[in-house]
Amino acid sequence: MQTIALYTRQNEKSLQELKRTGAVRNKEIYVRLHMGVDADHFSERYRCFVEMAEKFVSRPQGVDYPIWCTANKHYCKRPVQGELVYCLQVPREEIIFFDSLKWDYVLNYQYCPKNEADARTFNQKLEALGIQNIVNLFQRKYDGMYEEIKHEIKNSWSRIFDLETKDPAIIEGNIWQIKEEWIQHIVYPGDSFFEIVKDIEDSY
Repeated sequence: MQTIALYTRQNEKSLQELKRTGAVRNKEIYVRLHMGVDADHFSERYRCFVEMAEKFVSRPQGVDYPIWCTANKHYCKRPVQGELVYCLQVPREEIIFFDSLKWDYVLNYQYCPKNEADARTFNQKLEALGIQNIVNLFQRKYDGMYEEIKHEIKNSWSRIFDLETKDPAIIEGNIWQIKEEWIQHIVYPGDSFFEIVKDIEDSY
C-alpha cells in the first residue's frame, strides 16, 4: 500500500477527540469558530468542495468538511499557541489532491479556465452579455438569470482536481479524517519542527 506524507496544523483541542474516538474529524462548527465573520462564505464554499471531493473519495459518516493538508514539510504551517501539527503517513487512496491556485477561483465564484484560450473565450461571452463582475451573478437578486453562464462557471470548478503541476507550493492534499494509526509525530509550539520530521521523506 502506497502512503504519502502529509502535514496539517490543527487546534490543540483536536487531541481530545483523537483520544476519545481514535480519529480527528472536521465539523462545521469548527470552521465557523475559526473563520468568524467570514464563516458563512467559507462554509458555503467548503460545502461546494465536499460535493466535488466525495466523488473521488467517499466521505465517512459524521464528517462535515475535509482536513486541509500539505504534502511537503517546507510548506507546512508551524505550530503556534493553541495549535499543533500532525505529521502523517496516509494511504494514497484516502487523499484528495487538488490545485490550490485553482481553488481560489472556486473560493471567489470565478470561472476556472482550461487554459488562456478558454479564459479569453469565456470573457468574450461575458462581454457579449454585458456582465462585468461574475461574482454578482451568484447574488440572490440574480436567481433565475444568466443560468447558462452560472452553470458553465460551476462546471469549471471541478478542474481544481486536474493536476498540471507537482509543485508542492501549489498542490495540496485533503483528507476526510486523521486516523490515529496515520500519525507519525505531533509537533507542539516550541518544538524543533525539522528535527522531529527528519525521519519522514516527502513522497508526493
